[in-house]
Amino acid sequence: MNKKNIGAEPIYDARALGAPRMFVLGVQHMFAMFGATVLVPTLTGLSVSVTLLFAGLGTLLFHILAKGKVPAFLGSSFAFIGGYAAVAPMLLDEAGNATIPNTEMLPYACFGVACAGLVYLVLAAAFKAFGVKRVMRFFPPIVTGPIIISIGLSLSSSAVDNCSASWPVAMVAILVVIVCNIWGKGMIKIIPILLGVIVSYVAGGIAGQVDFTAVREAPWIGVPVVWSETVFGLLGRDDLDAGLLLTAAITIVPISLATVVEHIGDMCAISSTCARNYIEEPGLHRTLTGDGLATSLAALFGAPANTTYGENTGVLALSRVYDPRVIRIAAVLAIVVSFCPKFAELVHAMPTATIGGVSLVLYGMISAVGVRNVVENRVDFTKSRNVIIAALILVLAIGVTYSGEGAIHIGAVSFSGLATAAIVGIVLNAVLPGKDYEFGSDLQGDTSVNFKV
Repeated sequence: MNKKNIGAEPIYDARALGAPRMFVLGVQHMFAMFGATVLVPTLTGLSVSVTLLFAGLGTLLFHILAKGKVPAFLGSSFAFIGGYAAVAPMLLDEAGNATIPNTEMLPYACFGVACAGLVYLVLAAAFKAFGVKRVMRFFPPIVTGPIIISIGLSLSSSAVDNCSASWPVAMVAILVVIVCNIWGKGMIKIIPILLGVIVSYVAGGIAGQVDFTAVREAPWIGVPVVWSETVFGLLGRDDLDAGLLLTAAITIVPISLATVVEHIGDMCAISSTCARNYIEEPGLHRTLTGDGLATSLAALFGAPANTTYGENTGVLALSRVYDPRVIRIAAVLAIVVSFCPKFAELVHAMPTATIGGVSLVLYGMISAVGVRNVVENRVDFTKSRNVIIAALILVLAIGVTYSGEGAIHIGAVSFSGLATAAIVGIVLNAVLPGKDYEFGSDLQGDTSVNFKV
């Protein structure tokens, strides 16, 4: 569905289109978010079914807290993949590929993500009390940009390892994503990940790299949530390690600084697309609270962190139908699909090389987003303070990650490279003279953090 068959004028109340066309628009929005949303649990070892369930529930919760006014869909966040990799890295299978979920450590990682979601609530209260500009002075692009660059680079080796399972199949995924991004039009340009996965999946199947046994054996209907894989199940265990809980929180919470900036940029982008100022009404504090609570709720039940999806903003621009009801239809459809274990197993059967090819592009583009954040905000590297902050963030994040220990240990608590770098960057920015960043002075810079591929 596109502008040509809807009309040139934007539509803010889709009821005029009728129920069938509203439903088709909802399916289109679910299709847009699908590839990216199911890729995150595939890369981290989390449940695909639980991910879809809480993408839908999180979106509905967000709409309730945002007074039902903002047409945003909440899907899986790419930014937190680095946190999961640090706390609960995928285990090696018989072929030496990192494809086995680390079920022992994933609940700890989910606890860290739940804590990161609570950071949104703290910042939402600060935005309401002090205003966005005053708070964002502590999280300027000279801090967030290098942190984002480090997230992508720290994941790069896992992407290459997965590609090595079959470089021809991986190259199919890479080429499809590139072609769709550069030359695609309409929906093709919006869903490059989904198309890359599908085409490469088929190529892997033809090459005999797909085992559909689990798909055939899986039931059509089942309950998505497995209690033992949730944070609540972890807290009931006798072998609970409080030190690991604290380590997971310290490791993952700093990533929320990047995703908060992404959220603000997405709200600016949606506002621009819909010609409505959602920063003012319902207010950034409401949308950020909705995003944070959805993230914490999802993490507690074993799903990835949520984030507002640029893919669905693209569908808004394409269809020119800005009624939040069509997003809520997509959310309900995601919940329905989450109760189909057979579909989840179909995703799990994805060739390792397909995952590697898509993630190779994804992780590179995450780092590129960090570069874009620095460039489009015109960070002045003639200033020594900026050079020092960026240098220490990059070296600590990458150096600690790839050191022999992989973390800095203080007592029973471990600080990952990313956590160490984020803490040092924030502190240095706060104490060194010469802060000159002002949020809101440049729309292009404010919307530069978007992990959309």
